[in-house]
Amino acid sequence: MATNKKSDVWQGTLALMVLKTLEAMGPLHGYGMARRIEQTSGDRLVVNYGTLYPALLKLEQEGYISSEWGVSENNRKAKYYKLTRAGRKQVGREAQEWEQTISILAEFLTPGEQPR
Repeated sequence: MATNKKSDVWQGTLALMVLKTLEAMGPLHGYGMARRIEQTSGDRLVVNYGTLYPALLKLEQEGYISSEWGVSENNRKAKYYKLTRAGRKQVGREAQEWEQTISILAEFLTPGEQPR
């Protein structure tokens, strides 16, 4: 049965989604980033701004992204975020960690004999 229910972004995945989005798209403002993450998910995820902006602040404090004020497409003042050199390295590390996590979870979700 198909469902149109959107899910919130999963805990712990938003940072990687932000970093990967900036890696693919270049500098973006928060609204554009949220829309791109939702679009990339096939509109199955919804990005909550109360979650996005604290994540952006944390990534900036960790040195993985930087920000500067600019003007958006509709002539409004907007803060644009971009990857730093450390952020580019972090994308690879986080992606590898998530691939390992997915692999481990797949072992639990795969039907069949479980190790004893």
